[in-house]
Amino acid sequence: MHDAIVIALGSPVHVGVYDENGRLTESIHSDGLGSDVLALIFDDLLKKYRFNHLIYANGPGSFMGIKVAYLFLKTLCIVRNIPLLAVDGFFFNANHPIKAVGKLYFVKNSNTITMEPLENPTLKGFELPQTIDVKNFNTDSAPYYGIEAVG
Repeated sequence: MHDAIVIALGSPVHVGVYDENGRLTESIHSDGLGSDVLALIFDDLLKKYRFNHLIYANGPGSFMGIKVAYLFLKTLCIVRNIPLLAVDGFFFNANHPIKAVGKLYFVKNSNTITMEPLENPTLKGFELPQTIDVKNFNTDSAPYYGIEAVG
């Protein structure tokens, strides 16, 4: 049994497969949109692996990327009876700012995520860790959008 992590907060989409000891055994990177590539990626992975958990970056980031990943993975988890876990995107970029809109960026201090205007922030792309411990992920897998709906 394996665990899979999905980072689909925009493009590229990253998917990592981790063995029972939490070591990365396979990684997939696609420059496509989650809506285009997640089903194709998981079609192949589900032929090779059985998963204990699916884990995803639940935000902040691209609203559409978060929605697509959540709906796809939540549906897969319901159909396959697999727990869906989540962690914020800062776990995958060494806690660097994440682009929001305009000159606004999401920033995490302690356990609080805020949106702040930043001039020339140091940005870092998302990366899959070489090892994981499933105990570090949240069972509350609801998406985190970070910006209220505009109405």
